[in-house]
Amino acid sequence: MRIQKRTFVVIFLLTVILGSCSRRADWVQFRGEGGRGVSSSRITPPLGLRWKINLQSGDERIRSLNPPVVIGDTIYFGSDDGNFYALDVESGYMRWVFKSGAEINSIPYADKDQVYFGSKDGKLYALSRETGQEMWNFPIYSQINSQVQRYGDYIIFCGDADAIYFLSPDGKEQFRIDNPGWYNFTYLMADDVMYFATGPLVELIGPYDIKKREFLWFFDEIVATWYSVAAVRGDLLYFGTAVPYGGLLLGYNAYNRHTGKLVWEQYYDGILDDWNYEMVWNLFRRNVELLDFMAPSIWKDLVIFTGGDTAARAFDADTGVLRWERVFDIPISCAPTIAAGRVYFGLLGDELNPSQLVCISARDGKVLWQMETEGSLLSAPVIAGKRIIFGTDKSVFYVLEQVF
Repeated sequence: MRIQKRTFVVIFLLTVILGSCSRRADWVQFRGEGGRGVSSSRITPPLGLRWKINLQSGDERIRSLNPPVVIGDTIYFGSDDGNFYALDVESGYMRWVFKSGAEINSIPYADKDQVYFGSKDGKLYALSRETGQEMWNFPIYSQINSQVQRYGDYIIFCGDADAIYFLSPDGKEQFRIDNPGWYNFTYLMADDVMYFATGPLVELIGPYDIKKREFLWFFDEIVATWYSVAAVRGDLLYFGTAVPYGGLLLGYNAYNRHTGKLVWEQYYDGILDDWNYEMVWNLFRRNVELLDFMAPSIWKDLVIFTGGDTAARAFDADTGVLRWERVFDIPISCAPTIAAGRVYFGLLGDELNPSQLVCISARDGKVLWQMETEGSLLSAPVIAGKRIIFGTDKSVFYVLEQVF
């Protein structure tokens, strides 16, 4: 009986270990599964450094190092140096690197066999995930500064002031939507609808049904300089807006995604104490290079925004009532990612304050943990399994892991 019991315990433990090893912790698309900026990981601070690498030498700060995708044991991402990297998630070992013809400010997407990204050289690339070999490229007439996503049988991306393209998985154009004037354009795909697509006039954007190939409605109430990528919870669609006007007007919005009816909106003058017009404008120009600028994260009945000023804000997802606000001494540098009820984002360093990765409670905004970083986070951190992954404007790429 004792031997049988011991055997059962061993088998049980092996089952748990093997089962946990087999559960994948992938992050394969912009803002994670469902586009909500939330990870299913149970990771909690404190966090320690697994590894970091400098992608470039010199002191010049880069403008973009967008969120990577993670599949199994490999991280894929592009950088301002024009390179697209595949790194071992455990060690940082470079599996391969592909050189494009210009800087990369595109968020990649990966499927079973290939990884896709755009470059400022005006090409969308499809590379073998295994070897980095170019499988095909699709040239357009403008820079590609958007996320790339596979949705069903389409590979989707946007060219600056050009078009939104829908390609087959082998790189053949299926159809396009004209983009008369938007740059750094991002979108959310949900239930065969693109939130948002560009309309026939530069001031028109709205949801586009890709099966019917028609717009459901257009915005006629908001005219903003920046619209963030959206997030969906039930029938509601959430997004942020920004308008520089001397200061910075930040908008937080919820619409019925089916009818286009405004459900709630909140506007705040950005909290940037003692900042003059030039400083505010330079901050805004930095932020709009980031494809996830003002992207919302959804946690339970809250929608949480960071970026634009020094405050993180959480609103009741149904009513728009401000549930909490956490103000820092320096601006927040990126959008949030949430895991296990904790919100992670970066703080923009200055002469007096170091750049930091910050963790606060999603429930009440209380600061739980902070870590100094070499440079400011350029995008919301990716949280895949037991690791947090991000890049900074000093061209440093970090992988952190939970300290047990």
